[in-house]
Amino acid sequence: MKVISINVGKPKTVMIDGKPLTTGIFKEPVSGPLFVAKLSFTGDGQADLVHHGGRDKAICAYPSEHFTEWEKRYHRPFSPGAFGENLTLKGLTEDEACIGDIFSVGTAVIQVSQPRQPCFKLAKRHGLPDLPLVVQQTGRTGFYFRVLQEGVIQQGDPLILVERQPSRLSIDYVNRIYYEEKNNVEAMRTILAEPALSESWRNVFAARISAAANS
Repeated sequence: MKVISINVGKPKTVMIDGKPLTTGIFKEPVSGPLFVAKLSFTGDGQADLVHHGGRDKAICAYPSEHFTEWEKRYHRPFSPGAFGENLTLKGLTEDEACIGDIFSVGTAVIQVSQPRQPCFKLAKRHGLPDLPLVVQQTGRTGFYFRVLQEGVIQQGDPLILVERQPSRLSIDYVNRIYYEEKNNVEAMRTILAEPALSESWRNVFAARISAAANS
């Protein structure tokens, strides 16, 4: 498991479909080491701070293994940063990464917190209206890390698994419960029992359990 690319970018306003769109989804690879703080990498930022960023979503990561499948489907190249990710990874996919996994990478220590939720800006960036839904349906969503220890990361750094929670809730599994098995109360309770789950996803599952109890 290693870092293929580090990608950052500040929010900017672009004209798409004749309308201005302010977004931070345009991330570009950087060379050399880069410092990551509790909230983001140096030089990075988000436009929508309600749905993006924060301590639980300090680093967006995406597996490089998926690029080939996207290229086959859409007949165009996809390269590091194409999904707005900060870290393009090799060797760590959604079926392997689990909520609460702690990795050392460079001099930083990071922890998997939740799956990534594709939004409409991904479609706008690539001019592919169906892309967010297909990302969701295929489970090739990527995921987020929180930063437990600030530090410096650079291209080629290995990800070393330091700790894995007993729950072993893979990103793939949590995605399935979130998107497909929305009434699986037992599974949602199991997921909620994992303290490393992000606050936003915790709130959604808790609300669904409450709604089921009152229905």
